[in-house]
Amino acid sequence: MGVLAVTALKYAESTIPERMVLQNGSDEKQIPISFTIYLLRTENRLILVDAGCDTMPGFDMKYFISPAELLRQNGITPSDITDVVVTHSHHDHIDALRHFPDATVYLTEEEYEPAKPYLPQHCRIELFSEETFPANGVRALKIGGHSPGSCIVLFRMQNQDFVICGDECYTRLCYDKNTPTGTSYNPQKSKDFLERFRPEQYHILFCHDNTMIPGRNGLYQIT
Repeated sequence: MGVLAVTALKYAESTIPERMVLQNGSDEKQIPISFTIYLLRTENRLILVDAGCDTMPGFDMKYFISPAELLRQNGITPSDITDVVVTHSHHDHIDALRHFPDATVYLTEEEYEPAKPYLPQHCRIELFSEETFPANGVRALKIGGHSPGSCIVLFRMQNQDFVICGDECYTRLCYDKNTPTGTSYNPQKSKDFLERFRPEQYHILFCHDNTMIPGRNGLYQIT
């Protein structure tokens, strides 16, 4: 049956310089961002796309709540999570993984070494080179733009094609200006992502766009 429901977990807000959001962006101009991860519900799986973070050194985190606590407040315990797809091994996407030791963790081969300090002891790990399918109708696909093994997650729900883009682009500005982020490991692959996965064909789910979800932290059903 594929994905039955997708929920955005917005757990903090902050700002970053425009130069991080866009290539050749301003160093002085600050862009508001959110910290958001996603929960996919299938017939028999509860899949987190990224685990989020409990700390973010160097950032002024506003309206912060631990992703695991946000789940608990909404009736979902860490042991309910069956799988975590890590789009890449940067701190804000993987730091809170320790709260989900019973989940199977999916990540690309290139992201395994930087992920090691964050992996729960004895957790089940599924490494993949190009793509993998954590559940029926859920596909993780390596892009390698933001980091050497960064990936996105694709699924279809209610006759719409969805893309959880990780950090292949931070906000809608990347699409508006057709410009990769200023922090791309491989800007050409980031550019290829923007050209291949267009908002005209896909419902793009961002991890850092502060305009996508209204209000402060909380769970938001995506329809």
